Amino acid sequence: MIHGMDTGFLVAAEVAEHAEHRNARQTLSRLVNAGDRIAIAPQVLAEFIHVVTDPRRFSQPLEGEVALGIAEQWWTASEVDQVFPNAATVQRFLAWLRQFSLGRKRLLDTMLAATYFEAGVRSILTVNAADFGVFAEFDCITPRAGPIRQT
Repeated sequence: MIHGMDTGFLVAAEVAEHAEHRNARQTLSRLVNAGDRIAIAPQVLAEFIHVVTDPRRFSQPLEGEVALGIAEQWWTASEVDQVFPNAATVQRFLAWLRQFSLGRKRLLDTMLAATYFEAGVRSILTVNAADFGVFAEFDCITPRAGPIRQT
């Protein structure tokens, strides 16, 4: 099975002071050891670098080079499938914004959901399943609860 990773889950997995760090690492280990694949879209890495280097979010933010190194390790990892937005992604993104009346605070999650959907990914690793619940297209795996079916 392939699971799309959202930024929040990646942050939890890589920042030791994150409340879900240990659970996120255990979840990733369990999935990868079972032979599952992880999908990552480029926008996840951009947002990851933005978040983990922000001193307003963490008492010990990562240095820029460290964040870049982690992003690069994930992007090139053997268990990772790189997925990209395309024209169909943008059409779905725009349609979902209209269909679900989503505002400016939902732009990044909606683009990520559209990217994963168009790549055939139907499972998302996230710390907040509600971000993807509106679409009713994905099973969400959280560090705390495991799989959550969005219907």
